[in-house]
Amino acid sequence: MNLSHGLLLLFILVPVVEIYFFILVGGMIGVLPTLLFIVVTAVIGTKLLKAQGTLTLQRAQLMMQQGQAPTEPLLEGILIIASGFLLVTPGFFTDSIGFLFLFPMPRRFIARWLGHRIQVQAMGDVPNQDETFGRRDRRKQPKPHQPVIIEGEYKREDD
Repeated sequence: MNLSHGLLLLFILVPVVEIYFFILVGGMIGVLPTLLFIVVTAVIGTKLLKAQGTLTLQRAQLMMQQGQAPTEPLLEGILIIASGFLLVTPGFFTDSIGFLFLFPMPRRFIARWLGHRIQVQAMGDVPNQDETFGRRDRRKQPKPHQPVIIEGEYKREDD
């Protein structure tokens, strides 16, 4: 299944799941309490979103000041932004995933999982992604007995 088929399935499946939960919960507690619950979760979610976003930004800034690549906080920031979209989308399923991304422990676990699957190229003396997550990839480092090869182009102008 390619990406476009997966997204199409997601855009069809998520609203169906949300409608199912609206009917289920609305039947159990009533329409007004269901609507109130959705509004309250959106308000609470936006407050948590602001607090967690600020903490993650501070963590990223601290890592940059220490000369480290803020790979994990940046991935967490992406999850926090996704959480914001999910929390303002009315529904129980999207709210559940949104809150999951807001709590630090599951968010860090998901960010680390994503970090191991995304290739990030660093420039200069910034540690690579694997060093940021606590392990070093020895395959990418030149061995001491091998020369370092720098590729480039040149043009001779003295002829």
